[in-house]
Amino acid sequence: MAPLRFAANLAWMFQEQATLPQRIEAAARAGFGAAELGFPYACSAPELRAAAERAGLELVLLNTPPGNQEKGEMGLGAVPGRQHEFREALALATQYAKTLQCPRIHLLAGRIPVGTEREAVSAEMEDTFIENLRYAADILAQQNLIGLLEPINSRITDPRYFLTTPHQAAAILKKVGSPNLKLQLDIFHCQIMDGNLTRNLETYFPILGHVQIAQVPARHEPDSPGELDFAYLFQLLESMGYSGYIGCEYAPRGDTVKGLDWLRLYWESHGLHGGGS
Repeated sequence: MAPLRFAANLAWMFQEQATLPQRIEAAARAGFGAAELGFPYACSAPELRAAAERAGLELVLLNTPPGNQEKGEMGLGAVPGRQHEFREALALATQYAKTLQCPRIHLLAGRIPVGTEREAVSAEMEDTFIENLRYAADILAQQNLIGLLEPINSRITDPRYFLTTPHQAAAILKKVGSPNLKLQLDIFHCQIMDGNLTRNLETYFPILGHVQIAQVPARHEPDSPGELDFAYLFQLLESMGYSGYIGCEYAPRGDTVKGLDWLRLYWESHGLHGGGS
């Protein structure tokens, strides 16, 4: 079985470094061969591309712009009446992805409007999301890019986020019917919302485009105290033939590099001394 490939999430890890280019270089020094960027838009795409080339780091995932975060926005994909702004956000994300040679874009769904009940607006938000995803699928296909849908748990992390379970995401993907749109499964969120991780990974493996990890419930390193047995989960993904990246989207308990013992042990157990992401 081929070893898994890991990507540092630079919105969470290597916060000891002040800038995104510095975090790219720090991730490479720590042995990573790939990174997720989150929201890279405060830096120019050419600057980030140059940093990645210097470091020898592949950039594998970025998010669409979140909208107005000061007003509590976290994506626009499913927000009714904001289709034009979603298209503008998609255009910017696509521009960055092409410059950065980053093949995947997480298409943020957005939040239930303040003052409304989920049940009252879910149908309209799903219709809006499907409309925007069909538009996005065509744009991304022209650029040979993959669009990803990530369910985010509403129990701990984001109570008003629209897309909350793999089941909901899979149903929407089926309605859209575009092969270049896939599921981004964050094991942290999936465990909180549904558990049943073995069956969920097996069920949604055919539409799986990206995986992310963090321990539950504190969202720290995989070897920190918590509910999840990552040795088992890594072995399961290997046995399934998962060949994509696994994004390390967790908050280090302390120094990022000192907290990478779990990854160094994984690399060493697979004969990947000094890295192998």
